[in-house]
Amino acid sequence: MSNENIQTIDVALGQRSYPVWLGRGLLDDNERWREALRGRHALVISNRTVAPLYMDRVAKGLHDLHWSAFLLDDGETHKSFANVAHALDALAALGATRDACIIALGGGVVGDLAGFTAACWMRGIDFIQMPTTLLAMVDSSVGGKTGVNLPAGKNLVGAFHQPRAVVADIETLSTLPDREYRAGLAEIIKGAAIGDAPFFAWLETNAEALAARDEATLMHAIATKVRYKAGVVARDETEQGERALLNLGHTFGHALETAGRYTTLLHGEAVAIGMVMAAKLSERLTMSNQADTERLEQLLKAVGLPAALPDGSDPDKLLALMRLDKKNVAGTLRLILWRGIGHAEIVTGVDEDEVSAVLREAAWEEG
Repeated sequence: MSNENIQTIDVALGQRSYPVWLGRGLLDDNERWREALRGRHALVISNRTVAPLYMDRVAKGLHDLHWSAFLLDDGETHKSFANVAHALDALAALGATRDACIIALGGGVVGDLAGFTAACWMRGIDFIQMPTTLLAMVDSSVGGKTGVNLPAGKNLVGAFHQPRAVVADIETLSTLPDREYRAGLAEIIKGAAIGDAPFFAWLETNAEALAARDEATLMHAIATKVRYKAGVVARDETEQGERALLNLGHTFGHALETAGRYTTLLHGEAVAIGMVMAAKLSERLTMSNQADTERLEQLLKAVGLPAALPDGSDPDKLLALMRLDKKNVAGTLRLILWRGIGHAEIVTGVDEDEVSAVLREAAWEEG
């Protein structure tokens, strides 16, 4: 097959470096991705929505291996310890050895759970990310963050475990529902908001084309975001400093997801709202100005994303959930805020009263 339109973006981590391949037809290009499989066992983890669409393509590349599949039900609620246990049982039934490989075929939930399972089996085996959602392509499939949810909060259990490769076939986006597609755009906007003001301006100019799924525009946006994240991960793999900036909006967003029991908001929608809350808090702390907050809100709305708290949000409950965030230190809030578009920073010891005031004002506005 012709591969001249495939882009390769390297995540530079020394001996654990790996490629992110981006383009059309990559699931069928098994000569490329089979090089990342080192043993004779493979477990494909997917879900019951994605597997009927794309499992056959992946299976053609596994015809000479001992392999099986483990399928999740669709949705964030299924990123659980119970399903990790079932996936580990599937590896045991396969007779998987230490050179086995897990293939994550799906969105962020599948990728996170598959990666965590790979980190656990025999203290760590290979895995390959094959993201089928925009959000997974531009964010969760790159960087090695894996994990599962608890009732108390999202991603409270996990491990850093880098994939052997990321196979981002944009053909899979053709079956992605509009709401899921828009959720992925939130992560692209987030990358620009954190550290790339010119890219943010480009997104503003091209918002209509992005919302309409123009392929050339989308390819540029995906590649730009992945290159940005790959650079951050290479410099700070385990989130000791700069990588924490990638969590802009996530402390608010994870609290919103948890409050809704992972059923009311998609992750990207929660991040979109969370970014606006972070911008408003930054404004309240005199770190940024109203004009940049308004530009962020307008761009999110232009691509069809929410920018306000859901009706009925409880500020006290959200603040309590934010206290459980993994980024907090010594019992105090540690948030990612900004000094305007393209200039995010880590802020420690944030006064809870200020956070509460922003949440209450936002809830009042929506009420």
